[in-house]
Amino acid sequence: MLALAQPTPRHPHQYYPDSENVRQYFSAEIRQLSPERSLKATIGQSTVRRSSLQPIEKPIRRSASTVTGRSIPNLAPDDDTTPTIKGDVAQPRALLRSNTDIVTRRPSLTERPDPTEEWEMRHGYDEQYNSTQYLEQLSSTFFMYYTDKRHETGGKPRQQDPDYNPSEWRMRDRLKTVSAALIMCLNIGVDPPDVVKTNPSAKLECWIDPTPIIGTNSKTMEQIGKKLQEQYEGLSIRVRYKQYLDPSVEETQKFCKSLRRNAKDERILFHYNGHGVPMPTPSGEIWVFNRTYTQYIPVSLYDLQIWLGAPSLYVFDCSNAGNIIANFDRFVEKHEEENAEARKKDPNLQLPTHGDNIQLAACGKTESLPTNPNLPADLFTCCLTTPIDISLRFFLLNNPLPCEVSLRDVTRIPGRLAERRSPLGELNWIFTAITDTIAWNLLPRATFKKLFRQDLMVAALFRNFLLSERIMRANGCHPMSVPSLPETHRHPLWQAWDLTIEMVLAQLPAMIAAEDGGPSYEYVHSEFFTDQLTAFEVYLAQGAPNQEAPSQLPIVLQVLLSQVHRLRALILLSRFLDMGAWAVNLALTIGIFPYVLKLLQSAAFELKPVMIFIWARILAVDGACQADLIKDNGYQYFLTMLSPSAQLPVPNQSEHRAMSAFIIAMFCRGFRQGQTVCLSPELIETCIGHFQDAENPLLRQWSCLCISMLWADFPEAKWVGIRCQAHQKLCEMAIDPVPEVRAAALHALNNFLGIPDLTAQVAHYEECVASTIMIMTNDGNSMVRRELLVFFSTFVKRYQNKFLVAAFEQLVEEKEFLVDADVQSHWNPQHGSLSRRSSKPGSDDDTDIQRVSNGSVQGTVWMHLLILSIDPHPEVAQDAKVIVDYIHEAVLASPLGSRAQPLMNDIVRLSRRAAAATNPPSASRQTSAAPNGRRTPMSGSPAPPALPKNESYLSAGMRRTASMAAAMKRLTFGSSGEESQPPQTIHVTQHYPGGPKRSRVPEEWSRPPDIHDPESKPKAYIKAKAPKPRGFQKYDPSSAPALPLKSGFFDWSIEYFGEPQMRPNEPDEPGSDDYNKKLWRRSRNEKVLNCTQPLKGVAGTSRWDEPVGYFNNGSQPTKMCFHQFEDHLAIADDRDSICIWDWTNHTRLCRFSNGNPPGSRINEARFINEDDSALLMTGSSDGIVKIFRNYESEKSIELVSSFRALTDHVPSTKNAGLVLDWQQGQGKLLVAGDVKAIKVWNAATEICTNNITARSNSPITSLTHDAVEGSTLIAGYGDGAIRVFDQRLKPSTEMVRVWRKHNQWITNVHMQRGGFRELVSGCRDGEVKLWDLRWKDEVRTIRAVETDGTAAGGGSATRGGVMRGLSVHEHAPVFAAGSSSHTLNVFHTNGTPLSTLSPTIPSSYTGTHLLQSHRHTPMASAAFHPHRMVIAGGAVGSGWINVWRCKGVEGAEEKI
Repeated sequence: MLALAQPTPRHPHQYYPDSENVRQYFSAEIRQLSPERSLKATIGQSTVRRSSLQPIEKPIRRSASTVTGRSIPNLAPDDDTTPTIKGDVAQPRALLRSNTDIVTRRPSLTERPDPTEEWEMRHGYDEQYNSTQYLEQLSSTFFMYYTDKRHETGGKPRQQDPDYNPSEWRMRDRLKTVSAALIMCLNIGVDPPDVVKTNPSAKLECWIDPTPIIGTNSKTMEQIGKKLQEQYEGLSIRVRYKQYLDPSVEETQKFCKSLRRNAKDERILFHYNGHGVPMPTPSGEIWVFNRTYTQYIPVSLYDLQIWLGAPSLYVFDCSNAGNIIANFDRFVEKHEEENAEARKKDPNLQLPTHGDNIQLAACGKTESLPTNPNLPADLFTCCLTTPIDISLRFFLLNNPLPCEVSLRDVTRIPGRLAERRSPLGELNWIFTAITDTIAWNLLPRATFKKLFRQDLMVAALFRNFLLSERIMRANGCHPMSVPSLPETHRHPLWQAWDLTIEMVLAQLPAMIAAEDGGPSYEYVHSEFFTDQLTAFEVYLAQGAPNQEAPSQLPIVLQVLLSQVHRLRALILLSRFLDMGAWAVNLALTIGIFPYVLKLLQSAAFELKPVMIFIWARILAVDGACQADLIKDNGYQYFLTMLSPSAQLPVPNQSEHRAMSAFIIAMFCRGFRQGQTVCLSPELIETCIGHFQDAENPLLRQWSCLCISMLWADFPEAKWVGIRCQAHQKLCEMAIDPVPEVRAAALHALNNFLGIPDLTAQVAHYEECVASTIMIMTNDGNSMVRRELLVFFSTFVKRYQNKFLVAAFEQLVEEKEFLVDADVQSHWNPQHGSLSRRSSKPGSDDDTDIQRVSNGSVQGTVWMHLLILSIDPHPEVAQDAKVIVDYIHEAVLASPLGSRAQPLMNDIVRLSRRAAAATNPPSASRQTSAAPNGRRTPMSGSPAPPALPKNESYLSAGMRRTASMAAAMKRLTFGSSGEESQPPQTIHVTQHYPGGPKRSRVPEEWSRPPDIHDPESKPKAYIKAKAPKPRGFQKYDPSSAPALPLKSGFFDWSIEYFGEPQMRPNEPDEPGSDDYNKKLWRRSRNEKVLNCTQPLKGVAGTSRWDEPVGYFNNGSQPTKMCFHQFEDHLAIADDRDSICIWDWTNHTRLCRFSNGNPPGSRINEARFINEDDSALLMTGSSDGIVKIFRNYESEKSIELVSSFRALTDHVPSTKNAGLVLDWQQGQGKLLVAGDVKAIKVWNAATEICTNNITARSNSPITSLTHDAVEGSTLIAGYGDGAIRVFDQRLKPSTEMVRVWRKHNQWITNVHMQRGGFRELVSGCRDGEVKLWDLRWKDEVRTIRAVETDGTAAGGGSATRGGVMRGLSVHEHAPVFAAGSSSHTLNVFHTNGTPLSTLSPTIPSSYTGTHLLQSHRHTPMASAAFHPHRMVIAGGAVGSGWINVWRCKGVEGAEEKI
C-alpha cells in the first residue's frame, strides 16, 4: 500500500494508546487503510495530520495484513433483485484504530446485569472482539481531519513584513582594500624626547632586532619594512602595499593623495608605526619628519582626513594612541559641516566623504606601549599580522608549568599557514574559527557583518584585534577600535585556544627530533572541531529554545573546509537549517553561501542528498540566487538529481527529487536565462514521469510547479510542452487524491495559457484544457477552487469577446426565465403550471436572438463562474464575483451595452416582483431550498415556485434569480443546445415517489414530520454573524475589477521548505503547551470512558426523568449534538444559527450564523476530531457542508472548509434536504438527501470518491454506517424502505439488503457504535424496529409513539400522533422517540418503556405555575450524550432546552 512508502521528513508522529485498556474499551470506528487515504499520509502539508502524543524518531512501516478469525455477516437478499455477498469475498485489509468512538466492553462482576438481555453482539461482530489480531489493530494510529496547513491558511501565503529583505545577507555595498601605506617612523638609534625606555626593553620590530647593526640604519629599515609587508601579505596578497620609511610631511601628503586618487571609492589601509617619534598630542596630531630629519613635524588629523578621504582603515601602533581615536570623529564632523555649507552654495558640487572610516589603536590616551624584553616592541602590530607566533610566545610566557619548549623552538613548528592538515596550518585554522565565533557571539549582527564579512583585510585585522585585546590587556594596555567592540578577552573559547596550543607544543619536541633525523613522528590532530560539532549536535537536540543562535555556527562554517569532517558538518547544518527561515538567515549571514555554492562542483556521491536539502532551504528563504546557480552550471547538479536514473544514497529518493524539482522551479521563476538553459524535452518528460509517483505527493506537486515555472511567459517552452503532451498530462491530475497536487496542476495550466500567436490550433489546445478541468468546480477544497478561478480569469481575459457574448445571452435567458415565472401574471392555481411567453415573429425582443454561446467552452465556463459566485466559501465566491463583475462592466462598455442595460434593469425589477410574490407575509417555512409546490396550512391553493434570493452580479445591486438553480442541474460540459434552453412550461404538481397512498394511512405520514412547523418570527429572530476563513480580506466594491486574478499558491507552496521537516511540530513536541494539553485531554477522555462504561446496565433498568437543567436557546431548535468529552451541546435552529452551550453550567458559549441562503436551513450538525481539538461540521438543506474551528468562542471561530456536497439537488415534494453521516475512522463523509445517489466524500482527499446509486425515487431521510469497519452503509428512505450497501463491492452488487417492513417516512436509522451494536430504525407512524444485518426480517418491533390509542410498549394508552424524531444512545441499550404530543418516550431496546419526558419552561415565561408544559406542541429535537447517561430535548415553538439524566448515575457524573 502506498502509505507504507518512505515518508517525507516531516514525520507523521504517532500515538499509541495504552494497551492494557484495549480489551476493556473497543474502538468503534475502525477503518481500512485505503490507498487514497494512505497516499495522503506521505506528505505533511497534504495529509491528514496524525494526532501525536508520543513522537518517535522514525516512521513505522506497516505491512498490509488480513484480519483473520473474523466473520462477515451472511446478508441474504430479500428478493431476487437484491444482490448477495459471496462467501469468498476478500477480507478487508489491516484496520487502523480511531480513538474517537469508544465502544463496548463486557460487563464486570460489579455491574448490575440486565436480566432482560442476552449477551450477543449483533451482525456477527462478537467474534471480532475476541480476536487477538483485532485487539492489536485497536492500538494503531488514528487520524485528525481538516487540520492541515491548507485548512489553517486556505492556501494563502504569509504576509511578509514590507521592510523585510530576504537578501539582506548579501553584501550589496561590499568594499575591498586595494591599497596600503605602511608608514614606519622608527628613526633607528634615536629615541624620541618624550619616551623613557627601560633597560632591558622591548626591541624587536617585525621580529627583527635593529640594535646589532647600528650604522646600517637604512638597510635595517628596509628589512623591517619588507618584513612588515610580508606579514600583511599573509593577510591579503591582493592589496597593493607601499612602504614609507621615516617619511617627511611633504612625502606623507603626496603619497596619501596618490593612494586616494588610485583607489577611487575603495578602501585604503594606513598603517602608522610611531615608535621613533613623539607620542600623539592631546589633539590627536601624529608626528613625521622634516626633509632633513632634524625636526619632528606634526600632522593634523584634519589634514590627514583630507589627504586620504574615505573609506579608509587606520592602524595606529604608538603610545597614547587613544588621543587619535578620541579626536578623529571631531574632525570628521567638521568636514561634514564644511561640505554641507559648500552644497548650499552649489548643490551640484562634488565633495569627498570622510565618514566611512575604521580605526585600530594600540592603547588608550594615557597608556604607553609594553616594554617587556621578551615581547616585541611592536606587540600590537605582531598581534594584528602574526597572531600564531605571538600566541605561542604569549602562552609560553604565561604558562606556570615547566615546559620543554623554549621561545626559540616555537618558530620550528612544521607546516605552512595555508596547509590546514599541517600543525601550523591547523593552528591558524582553529584560530580563525575561534575568533570568528567570539565575534559572532558578542558583536551585534550588523557590526559583525560589516567588520567580518565585508572586506577580507578588515576581517583579518579584526580577528587578530581580538587576540591583541587579550595580549595587550595582559601587559597593561587597552586597545581601542572604531567601531568599538565589547570586551572579548574573557570569552571561554580562549581556553580552548590555550588547550589547542598546549596540545601542539606537547608534540613539538618529538616533531623537532624527527625533523633533525630522529625517529619519525605522526602528528596527532586536534579534536577541537570534533568537540565543537558534538556541542552543535547537543544544541540541535535541545531544539534551539527561543531561537537562540548557536555559538558554534562559525566553527561549522570552517569545518566545511575539511573533507574529514565535511559530511558530518553538512548533516548538522541541514538539521539547523530545517529549524526555519530564521536559521537559514543566520547561516547566510555567517557566510555559508559561498561554501555550499562551491560544493556544487564536488562529485562526492555521499554529499548529494544533504546538498539538495540545504539548497532547498536556502531557496525557500531567498529565491534571488538564480544568477549564482547559473555560474559554473551549478543548476546541472539538480537537473541530474531530478532524473529517475540518478541514484542517491538515501532510501527516500523521491523526496530529494521533489526538492530538486523545487530548486529548478525556483531557478526558472521569473528568470528567462534560467528558463532557457533548463528548456529541454528531457526535463518536461522527467516531470511528467514523476506524475506517476503515487508514493510521494510532494514530488508530483513540484513536478507540476516545475513545468509551470519553466513555461511561464516562455512560448518556446510551451510548444515543447505541447509536443510532450504536458498539458494533457496535467489535465489528468485534476482527479489526483492530494489537493495540493490538483492546485499545482491548475497553476501550471494557468501559465500554459497565453501563447502570443493565438491561432486556431492554440485556441483548440486551450479550450480543451478549460473543458477538461471544469469538473474541478465541484472540488471539495476551497484552495483548489480558488486556483481554478485564477485559471478561469486568465481564460476569460484571453477570450474576452466571446465571454461578452455569453454573458449577454445569459442576461437574455435570465429575463426570459423571470418573465415565465412572473407569479403576478402567469400563475394559474387551478392548473398548477406556468405558461411561457413567446415573442411574436419579427419582433425586436432579445428572445429572438440566436444563442451562439450554447455548447461553447466559453458559454459553459461562464455558467460555472456564475455558480462559483455563490460558492459557500467566501473567498471563492468573492473571486468569482470579481470575474463576473469584470465581464458585466465590459458588456456595458461594449457595443452590446445599449441592449444590456435595459435587460439588467428588467431583471432587477422582475426579480424583486418575484421575491415579493413568493414570500408573502402569511407563507410558512419550507424545509428545503429547492422550489416546490407543497400546500401550506395557511393557504388553500398550491404556492408558486420559490425563487431563491441570490448574490449580486454588480455592486449596483443586480441579482440573479432562480435560473441559476436550474442551471446547476444541467451544467456539464458538452451539453446540447436543447438542454441549455429554458423550459417551455414548468409544471408544479404533488408527487409521491413512495407510491400510491393507502386510504387507511394518514396523508401526513408520507411527509416529513416537521412540514408544518412554524418559522421563527422575523422580528424576534436576530441574525448572528457568519464566521470567515482565517485571513479573509473583503474585496473593495469601489475598486474596479481587474483580471487576471493573482495566485498565491506558489508562494504558499514554498513555505513548506521553510518549515521544520525533521522534527515534530510544536504541538507534537513533548513538553510544549499544546502537547501538555493533548495529554490532559487524553487523560480526561479516559476518565469519561472509565466512569460511563459501567453505567450501561443501569441505563437500561432505570428511569430517565431526573432533570439536569434547562436553558433558553433563543430560537426553535431543530438539531442537537453532544460532544463526546467536552461539556458542549451544539444546537441548530430553524433558520441558520448555531448555538454552543455548556450544558452542565447552562451558559451559552457562542452563537454564529451558518450563512444559509433564504429558504434553506441546517439539517445536520456533527462534532469531528473529538479526541483532540474538535471541529464542528454542519450540513444544510441546500447541499452545503461547512466545518468550523474554535466553534466555542465567538472571537476565535473560523470557517475551516465549505463545499457543495450535493451538486445535483433534485426538488421533491418530500424534502429530506441533506442528510449526512461522518466516519471518523475512515475519514469519510456520507451525504445524501433529495438526490438519487449517496455521495462518499473523502476528508483526506476532499473529493467525492464514490457515488452509490440510491435505487429509489424516494429521498434518503437518514444514513448510518458500521462503525467497526465502515464499509457497510445503511440508508432510510421516504417510502419506508431501508437499504444496506457494502462499499467494498462493485456498483452492480453493492446493495446487499433491502427491508420494506416500514410503510412510511423513515425518521431515523442508526447503528450503535458500542453496546450490542443495535441497528435501530424509526418510522413516522411510531414504529421502531431492530435489525440484524444477517437476517431478512426485523429482530424486534416496538410501538414507540401511539396513533390508535394502544399503549406504548404494552402500557397505558398515550396518544402521540406522529414520531417526530428518534435518538439512539451509542452504548447503552436505550432509545428515545419524540412525538407530536410534546412527549419524549424513552425505551429499552427490548421494548421496555423507561420514561416519558415532557419539556418544560419557567413560569416567568408562561405567567402560570413554576414549570409549565406545552402539551400541544410537538417535539422538535432530541439527542443522547454519546457516553454519559444524559438526554436533551426541545419542543416546537419554544427556544427552551431541557436536559435529563438517568437516575442512579449521580456518583459517576460527580467523578467526571
